[in-house]
Amino acid sequence: MHGRGTEIGSFSGGLAIWRNAAQWGQTLRWLNLRGRGGSPGGVSQPGIVGPGGPTSEGQGLALAAAINSLGNVSSRILGLVREAAIASLFGASGSTSAFDAISGVPKMVYELLVGGMLSAALVPVLSEYASEEQAGELERVLSILLSLAGVVLIVVVVILELGARWVAPLLLGGFGAHLLGVATRLARIILPSILIYGLSGIFQAYHYARKRFVYPAAGAPAHNLGMIIAVLLLAPRLGIAALSVGVLAAASAQLLVQLPGLRGVRLSLNFDWRHPAVRRILRLYAPVVLSIVIANVGIVIDRNLASRTAEEAITWMNKATFLIQLPLGLVSMAISLAVLPTLSQIDATKELDSFKRTFARGLRLVLVVIIPAAVGLFALGEPVIELIFQRGEFTPHDSMQTWRALRYYLPGLPFAAIDLPLIFAFYAQKDTITPVAVGIVSVLIYLAVGPALAFVVGWGFLGLVVANSVQLTSHALIMLVLFSRRFQGLRGYGVARTTLKAALASLLVAGLSRGTYVVLGRAHLLSGIANSILIVSVGVGLGAAGYVVGARLLHIEEVETLWGVVRRRLGSARPS
Repeated sequence: MHGRGTEIGSFSGGLAIWRNAAQWGQTLRWLNLRGRGGSPGGVSQPGIVGPGGPTSEGQGLALAAAINSLGNVSSRILGLVREAAIASLFGASGSTSAFDAISGVPKMVYELLVGGMLSAALVPVLSEYASEEQAGELERVLSILLSLAGVVLIVVVVILELGARWVAPLLLGGFGAHLLGVATRLARIILPSILIYGLSGIFQAYHYARKRFVYPAAGAPAHNLGMIIAVLLLAPRLGIAALSVGVLAAASAQLLVQLPGLRGVRLSLNFDWRHPAVRRILRLYAPVVLSIVIANVGIVIDRNLASRTAEEAITWMNKATFLIQLPLGLVSMAISLAVLPTLSQIDATKELDSFKRTFARGLRLVLVVIIPAAVGLFALGEPVIELIFQRGEFTPHDSMQTWRALRYYLPGLPFAAIDLPLIFAFYAQKDTITPVAVGIVSVLIYLAVGPALAFVVGWGFLGLVVANSVQLTSHALIMLVLFSRRFQGLRGYGVARTTLKAALASLLVAGLSRGTYVVLGRAHLLSGIANSILIVSVGVGLGAAGYVVGARLLHIEEVETLWGVVRRRLGSARPS
């Protein structure tokens, strides 16, 4: 499930940002160490294994970034298809909200037991045994991890299956008996996926340790493809239960694409929990676990609150959050390709100016991507929602409610984006406490603002959406203040200037994109989905062209720099 393209709900998406940024940071720091010929255990390693065999050290990180980016793009395209299919077949209802909430249970358990430790602990420890000389010991460690995790995950699945009727009210306390019964049935179908996701996550860690990035990168696209096929085939016969069966199919597909990379690996049952590798994994995982627990508690509270506003609210929020995650994914790709590998190699205590210069470059790159993306999504939000979701059972009313949610999520989008490099800056300097502490504060802010706006002021689910934007904004601002205090600010590094220029250039995006929607929407040149395709295509094209022109007129160097970095990275990843 690591790297998957599925996110649900407002609160879960917000907390995932700072938790996943930590994991991105630890993984990329490890990749740099491996790419320089070292390993966490001090063992020299071969180059990354690509389609044509091992690469040179200089090509290793570029190839890894290119493979991960390809997987990211493929996953998001298939994610669009997945969401469109689900919306068309099931629309927005209490039953879909029940699924959206219940489908988060395997994700929460997976993150707590396996996913959270994947890049923080599993990959670094397994990489210590990745040399040819230690191949037998690596197989032994992998066997131990699979055996121990298998037992733990099976026990957890059994406990949750037996307690499914109590799990549903925790997440959906505002629902009546009928919908709670639906949620319980969906939970009992979906819970075995915890075991499948867990085993898949361990296999992914093994592939990362062996520098075999193709298999993990294929996991997220396979996950979405499995979900799409299962839902399309089973929905006519199973109804809403097809979604839960689809999750099982998706998890299985993600697991299956890992297996070809295990050819020749000898596995056996081994429960040696005293092995040094197990102890090191637990020790490395300790700083991460608190953030995951906080995230999971917050998700439970958020789902429960949303269920008390409207039966369809969780689905409306889910669809809007999916759209928010699309530009955030592009930002992750941009900074991972251009900045994070360099930042992770710099000791800020000895090279403060170099650290700040690199960080500021990353922040500027984020800003020149996310500001026009947020503006464009606001300008074209309605036709985008109509294009992706509005067909079949997903009604114009559902589109309008999703648009209302999206409008109030969007102010938090730029802050969520700058949180990525801010959090990574602390993790790159081995500070795991500060992001977690700020995360706790932002959770408390959400829990204070959300219920007040939703139930006291009477904004319903939109109050929870606004609270999420407040949470993301407060988290980013607090992190920015703490960064400035620790690293003596960013004055003179061009961040404010680039922000202003990107905002000014984005005015062209707003005018051209919104103007396209107004003019073509009134003209009705085509009908139905064809008209939505026309509006979105022309609006995005004109908006992007306007932004490029504005960027050139305002001399926004980062726009050209970002494109140049992507071309160089992808070019250097090609076998010579």
